Amino acid sequence: MSDVLELVDVSVVRDGRALVDDVSWSVKEGERWVILGPNGAGKTTLLNLASSYLFPSTGTATILGEQLGGVGTDVFELRPRIGMAGVAMADKLPKRQTVLQTVLTAAYGMTATWHENYEAVDEERARAFLDRLGMTEYLDRRFGTLSEGERKRTLIARAMMTDPELLLLDEPAAGLDLGGREDLVRRLGRLARDPFAPSMIMVTHHVEEIAPGFTHVLMIRQGKILAAGPMETELSSRNLSLCFGLPLIVEHTGDRYTAHGLPLS
Repeated sequence: MSDVLELVDVSVVRDGRALVDDVSWSVKEGERWVILGPNGAGKTTLLNLASSYLFPSTGTATILGEQLGGVGTDVFELRPRIGMAGVAMADKLPKRQTVLQTVLTAAYGMTATWHENYEAVDEERARAFLDRLGMTEYLDRRFGTLSEGERKRTLIARAMMTDPELLLLDEPAAGLDLGGREDLVRRLGRLARDPFAPSMIMVTHHVEEIAPGFTHVLMIRQGKILAAGPMETELSSRNLSLCFGLPLIVEHTGDRYTAHGLPLS
C-alpha cells in the first residue's frame, strides 16, 4: 500500500512554541485513523498539515505523493483531492444557502453559489451523498437553520463531493447530544467499512466517538506523539492515561470503545 500522508521529523513553530514537535507519521491507502489528545495537544495542527493549509517549520510533509513546498507541487491542484469537514469549513459557508447548494458548491471548489452551471451528474452525486448521511428530507432547508447534527452530516457529504483520496474529519461529533452522536457514529462506521471510501483521519477527544471500521489511532500530547499504530494494540489504558495525564480505563465492548477514570479512594 502506498502512503497517503507521510510526515518526517516535522515541527510547526509559532511565536517560539512548537505546536507539533519532531513528528514522524505515515498513513497508508485504505487506513482509517483517529487522532486523540487533550486540548492544545496538536491535533488540529496535524489535520491542517494533512489538508495542505499549513506547512512545516522543519521536516517534510508529503500528501498524496506531493511534498509541501517541493518543486512542482501546486497546492491548488492538491487540495481538491482532500475532503475536509469541520467547524472551520462550516464558518465559511453562507447560512442562507440550501443544504443541496451547500454540497453542490464543493464540485467547483467554491463555498457559495455564483453563476455555475451544475451538470445533472453533480446534482445526482450531491443527492446520493446526502441520502447516505440521512439528509434527503433537508435538501431545501437553509444551512443556517440546521441543528448541529444535521450540519455535521451536511459537511461530511460536502467533503465527499470531489471524490477525495483523503477525508479529514475535525471533531465531527462535537456538540452533539447522545442521539445525534450515536446516529453520526453509525453512519461514519458504515463509511469507514466501505472498501471504496477514501483513507480517513478523524480528530476527537473521546474514544466513545470512534466508529467501527477505524483501524488505527495516534495519541498526541504537548505536540509529541505518544503512541501510533493499530487500534487493538495502541488504544490501551496505559497509553490513554499518559495522553490525558490521569488514570483512565479503556474498555472494548463489541465494536465500540469507552473510557472512564478510576474512582477516588
